[in-house]
Amino acid sequence: MAKVTGILGKKVGMTQLFDSKGDVRPATVLQAGPCVITQHKTNTKDGYDSAQIGLVEFVKEKKLTKPMRGHFAKHNLPPVKFLREVGIEVEAPGEEANGAVKVGDRVLVDIFEGEKFVDIVGVSKGRGFQGVVKRHHFGGGPKSHGSMFQITGSIGSSAFPSRVFKGMRMSGHLGNARVTTRNLRILGVDKDDNLLVVEGSVPGPNGGYIVINKAKKPPRERRGFAGAATVDPLKAAKRAAKKG
Repeated sequence: MAKVTGILGKKVGMTQLFDSKGDVRPATVLQAGPCVITQHKTNTKDGYDSAQIGLVEFVKEKKLTKPMRGHFAKHNLPPVKFLREVGIEVEAPGEEANGAVKVGDRVLVDIFEGEKFVDIVGVSKGRGFQGVVKRHHFGGGPKSHGSMFQITGSIGSSAFPSRVFKGMRMSGHLGNARVTTRNLRILGVDKDDNLLVVEGSVPGPNGGYIVINKAKKPPRERRGFAGAATVDPLKAAKRAAKKG
Protein backbone atom coordinates (compact mmCIF):
# COMPACT_ATOMS: atom_id res chain seq x y z
CA MET A 1 0.00 0.00 0.00
CA ALA A 2 1.23 3.45 -0.82
CA LYS A 3 0.60 6.60 1.16
CA VAL A 4 1.79 10.19 1.27
CA THR A 5 4.70 11.15 3.50
CA GLY A 6 3.66 14.68 4.42
CA ILE A 7 0.85 17.05 5.25
CA LEU A 8 0.20 20.80 5.17
CA GLY A 9 -0.70 22.91 8.15
CA LYS A 10 -0.26 26.08 10.15
CA LYS A 11 1.80 27.08 13.14
CA VAL A 12 -0.53 27.69 16.10
CA GLY A 13 2.00 28.77 18.73
CA MET A 14 4.48 27.67 21.36
CA THR A 15 3.91 26.26 24.84
CA GLN A 16 5.70 24.04 27.32
CA LEU A 17 4.99 20.50 28.50
CA PHE A 18 6.34 18.44 31.37
CA ASP A 19 7.55 14.88 30.87
CA SER A 20 7.43 12.00 33.33
CA LYS A 21 10.66 13.14 35.01
CA GLY A 22 9.28 16.62 35.67
CA ASP A 23 11.54 18.28 33.11
CA VAL A 24 10.01 21.05 31.03
CA ARG A 25 10.09 20.75 27.25
CA PRO A 26 9.54 23.66 24.85
CA ALA A 27 6.86 22.60 22.39
CA THR A 28 5.18 23.99 19.29
CA VAL A 29 1.53 23.25 18.50
CA LEU A 30 0.80 22.74 14.81
CA GLN A 31 -2.46 22.45 12.94
CA ALA A 32 -1.83 19.49 10.64
CA GLY A 33 -4.50 19.23 7.98
CA PRO A 34 -7.03 18.20 7.03
CA CYS A 35 -5.77 18.07 3.46
CA VAL A 36 -7.06 16.71 0.18
CA ILE A 37 -5.13 15.18 -2.70
CA THR A 38 -5.61 17.47 -5.70
CA GLN A 39 -3.29 15.76 -8.22
CA HIS A 40 -1.27 12.55 -8.52
CA LYS A 41 1.92 12.82 -10.54
CA THR A 42 3.30 9.53 -11.85
CA ASN A 43 6.68 8.46 -13.08
CA THR A 44 5.38 7.49 -16.52
CA LYS A 45 3.65 10.81 -17.22
CA ASP A 46 5.56 13.40 -15.18
CA GLY A 47 8.91 11.69 -14.61
CA TYR A 48 8.51 11.30 -10.84
CA ASP A 49 6.00 10.10 -8.25
CA SER A 50 4.40 12.64 -5.93
CA ALA A 51 1.06 13.83 -4.66
CA GLN A 52 -0.13 17.43 -4.82
CA ILE A 53 -2.15 18.18 -1.70
CA GLY A 54 -4.06 21.25 -0.56
CA LEU A 55 -4.92 22.48 2.91
CA VAL A 56 -8.69 22.44 3.35
CA GLU A 57 -9.75 25.85 4.66
CA PHE A 58 -12.38 28.39 3.71
CA VAL A 59 -11.38 30.49 0.72
CA LYS A 60 -13.59 32.34 -1.74
CA GLU A 61 -13.50 30.90 -5.24
CA LYS A 62 -13.16 34.37 -6.77
CA LYS A 63 -9.82 34.71 -4.98
CA LEU A 64 -8.38 31.95 -7.17
CA THR A 65 -7.15 32.26 -10.74
CA LYS A 66 -9.15 30.75 -13.59
CA PRO A 67 -6.57 28.00 -14.23
CA MET A 68 -6.77 26.95 -10.57
CA ARG A 69 -10.57 26.96 -10.65
CA GLY A 70 -10.46 24.63 -13.64
CA HIS A 71 -7.88 22.46 -11.92
CA PHE A 72 -10.21 21.93 -8.95
CA ALA A 73 -13.42 21.68 -10.99
CA LYS A 74 -11.90 18.88 -13.09
CA HIS A 75 -12.06 16.54 -10.09
CA ASN A 76 -14.92 18.29 -8.24
CA LEU A 77 -12.65 19.46 -5.42
CA PRO A 78 -13.17 22.35 -2.98
CA PRO A 79 -11.15 25.52 -3.64
CA VAL A 80 -7.94 25.58 -1.62
CA LYS A 81 -5.34 28.31 -1.30
CA PHE A 82 -2.20 26.52 -0.08
CA LEU A 83 -0.87 23.77 -2.38
CA ARG A 84 2.34 21.77 -2.15
CA GLU A 85 3.75 18.47 -3.38
CA VAL A 86 4.73 15.69 -0.99
CA GLY A 87 6.38 12.36 -1.57
CA ILE A 88 4.77 8.95 -1.78
CA GLU A 89 6.13 5.95 0.06
CA VAL A 90 5.45 2.37 -1.00
CA GLU A 91 5.40 -0.17 1.82
CA ALA A 92 5.94 -3.30 -0.27
CA PRO A 93 9.01 -3.37 -2.56
CA GLY A 94 8.14 -3.35 -6.24
CA GLU A 95 4.64 -2.06 -5.60
CA GLU A 96 3.34 0.84 -7.68
CA ALA A 97 1.59 3.87 -6.22
CA ASN A 98 -0.84 4.33 -9.12
CA GLY A 99 -3.87 2.68 -7.56
CA ALA A 100 -3.24 3.50 -3.92
CA VAL A 101 -3.16 7.33 -4.08
CA LYS A 102 -6.31 8.82 -5.57
CA VAL A 103 -7.35 12.39 -6.23
CA GLY A 104 -9.95 13.47 -3.69
CA ASP A 105 -8.63 11.31 -0.84
CA ARG A 106 -8.19 13.03 2.51
CA VAL A 107 -4.85 13.31 4.27
CA LEU A 108 -5.11 13.53 8.06
CA VAL A 109 -2.69 13.87 10.95
CA ASP A 110 -2.90 10.13 11.66
CA ILE A 111 -0.19 9.53 9.02
CA PHE A 112 2.31 10.41 11.79
CA GLU A 113 0.98 7.78 14.17
CA GLY A 114 3.95 5.63 15.17
CA GLU A 115 6.48 8.18 13.89
CA LYS A 116 9.01 9.78 16.24
CA PHE A 117 10.50 12.63 14.19
CA VAL A 118 9.36 15.05 11.48
CA ASP A 119 10.96 17.60 9.14
CA ILE A 120 9.16 20.94 8.93
CA VAL A 121 9.47 23.48 6.10
CA GLY A 122 8.36 27.06 6.66
CA VAL A 123 9.11 30.66 5.73
CA SER A 124 11.08 32.53 8.38
CA LYS A 125 9.95 35.89 9.75
CA GLY A 126 10.98 38.82 7.59
CA ARG A 127 13.24 41.27 9.43
CA GLY A 128 13.80 43.74 6.62
CA PHE A 129 17.17 45.39 5.99
CA GLN A 130 19.48 44.70 8.94
CA GLY A 131 23.07 45.45 9.85
CA VAL A 132 25.90 43.03 10.45
CA VAL A 133 25.38 42.84 14.22
CA LYS A 134 21.85 41.49 13.93
CA ARG A 135 22.28 39.69 10.62
CA HIS A 136 25.63 37.96 11.19
CA HIS A 137 26.05 38.35 14.99
CA PHE A 138 29.11 40.58 14.76
CA GLY A 139 30.47 41.74 18.10
CA GLY A 140 30.76 45.37 17.05
CA GLY A 141 33.31 47.94 18.09
CA PRO A 142 33.84 49.81 21.38
CA LYS A 143 30.73 51.57 22.65
CA SER A 144 32.49 54.65 23.99
CA HIS A 145 34.50 57.70 22.85
CA GLY A 146 32.23 58.43 19.89
CA SER A 147 32.78 55.10 18.14
CA MET A 148 30.12 53.93 15.66
CA PHE A 149 30.09 50.46 17.15
CA GLN A 150 27.60 48.77 14.77
CA ILE A 151 29.24 49.56 11.45
CA THR A 152 30.73 46.85 9.25
CA GLY A 153 34.30 48.12 9.19
CA SER A 154 36.86 47.43 6.50
CA ILE A 155 35.68 44.99 3.82
CA GLY A 156 38.28 45.06 1.05
CA SER A 157 41.96 45.04 0.25
CA SER A 158 44.12 47.89 -1.02
CA ALA A 159 46.17 47.32 -4.19
CA PHE A 160 45.54 43.60 -4.50
CA PRO A 161 43.01 42.30 -5.38
CA SER A 162 41.32 45.73 -5.32
CA ARG A 163 37.88 44.25 -4.97
CA VAL A 164 35.49 42.78 -2.42
CA PHE A 165 35.40 38.98 -2.31
CA LYS A 166 32.14 37.22 -3.03
CA GLY A 167 30.28 36.05 0.06
CA MET A 168 31.48 38.93 2.24
CA ARG A 169 29.19 39.22 5.25
CA MET A 170 27.54 42.61 5.00
CA SER A 171 24.28 44.37 5.74
CA GLY A 172 21.26 43.23 3.77
CA HIS A 173 17.88 41.57 3.74
CA LEU A 174 17.26 39.24 6.68
CA GLY A 175 14.58 36.58 6.94
CA ASN A 176 11.57 35.82 4.73
CA ALA A 177 13.36 32.76 3.37
CA ARG A 178 12.49 29.08 3.10
CA VAL A 179 13.81 27.24 6.17
CA THR A 180 13.79 23.50 6.87
CA THR A 181 14.08 22.29 10.47
CA ARG A 182 14.91 18.59 10.64
CA ASN A 183 14.30 15.86 13.20
CA LEU A 184 11.82 17.57 15.53
CA ARG A 185 10.58 15.03 18.05
CA ILE A 186 6.83 14.35 18.08
CA LEU A 187 5.40 14.86 21.58
CA GLY A 188 1.76 14.17 20.79
CA VAL A 189 -0.85 13.64 18.09
CA ASP A 190 -4.45 14.84 18.56
CA LYS A 191 -6.64 13.23 15.89
CA ASP A 192 -9.84 14.96 17.07
CA ASP A 193 -8.57 18.51 16.56
CA ASN A 194 -5.95 17.74 13.85
CA LEU A 195 -3.11 18.93 16.09
CA LEU A 196 0.52 17.86 16.16
CA VAL A 197 2.83 18.81 19.04
CA VAL A 198 6.58 18.80 18.38
CA GLU A 199 9.53 19.59 20.61
CA GLY A 200 11.41 22.79 19.83
CA SER A 201 10.75 25.77 17.58
CA VAL A 202 9.33 25.91 14.06
CA PRO A 203 10.26 28.54 11.44
CA GLY A 204 7.74 31.25 10.69
CA PRO A 205 5.18 33.32 12.60
CA ASN A 206 2.05 32.10 14.33
CA GLY A 207 -0.52 31.37 11.63
CA GLY A 208 2.17 30.81 8.99
CA TYR A 209 1.83 27.97 6.50
CA ILE A 210 4.16 24.99 6.92
CA VAL A 211 4.84 21.63 5.30
CA ILE A 212 5.29 18.68 7.67
CA ASN A 213 7.13 15.62 6.34
CA LYS A 214 8.25 12.39 7.89
CA ALA A 215 11.91 12.64 8.85
CA LYS A 216 14.21 11.61 6.01
CA LYS A 217 17.17 10.82 8.27
CA PRO A 218 15.86 10.37 11.83
CA PRO A 219 18.49 10.15 14.57
CA ARG A 220 19.20 6.78 16.09
CA GLU A 221 17.78 6.34 19.58
CA ARG A 222 20.31 5.47 22.26
CA ARG A 223 19.38 2.46 24.35
CA GLY A 224 17.95 3.41 27.73
CA PHE A 225 17.12 6.99 26.74
CA ALA A 226 13.97 8.75 25.53
CA GLY A 227 11.78 6.46 23.51
CA ALA A 228 8.95 4.06 24.25
CA ALA A 229 9.46 4.36 28.03
CA THR A 230 8.57 8.06 28.17
CA VAL A 231 5.04 9.32 28.82
CA ASP A 232 3.22 11.25 26.11
CA PRO A 233 3.27 14.86 27.47
CA LEU A 234 0.17 15.89 25.50
CA LYS A 235 -1.97 13.08 26.94
CA ALA A 236 -0.56 13.68 30.43
CA ALA A 237 -1.45 17.39 30.23
CA LYS A 238 -5.01 16.58 29.12
CA ARG A 239 -5.49 14.10 31.97
CA ALA A 240 -4.19 16.66 34.47
CA ALA A 241 -6.58 19.29 33.11
CA LYS A 242 -9.57 16.95 33.51
CA LYS A 243 -8.62 16.10 37.09
CA GLY A 244 -8.23 19.76 37.97
